[in-house]
Amino acid sequence: MKERIKSVAFGDMKLKESFDSLQSGNYEDKKLYEYINRAKEDLKVNPLSGTRVPERLIPKEYLKKWGVKALWKYDLPNAWRLIYTVVGDEIKIVSVILEWMPHKEYERRFHY
Repeated sequence: MKERIKSVAFGDMKLKESFDSLQSGNYEDKKLYEYINRAKEDLKVNPLSGTRVPERLIPKEYLKKWGVKALWKYDLPNAWRLIYTVVGDEIKIVSVILEWMPHKEYERRFHY
């Protein structure tokens, strides 16, 4: 059996542009850019390397906007969280980055 192709994408162009703009931002933005890039590489190797968010805790806005069936969080350094979902078929698996946020915002959004 052939190995599935694994890739990472952004949920929309606005999010991709936000990510790209981090590279030319201040020091903290540049570090966050590096952290997200490292996460992207990890997700290419293992799309399920984050922690699965229990279905009952998935915010309604994710269900409404993205139609997600499952959600994962990936812990970035400095208490940042990367939120993503995984889609695919027998040939390809795509980790779709939906957003990133500081831990405090993550706690509020997910009611921890």
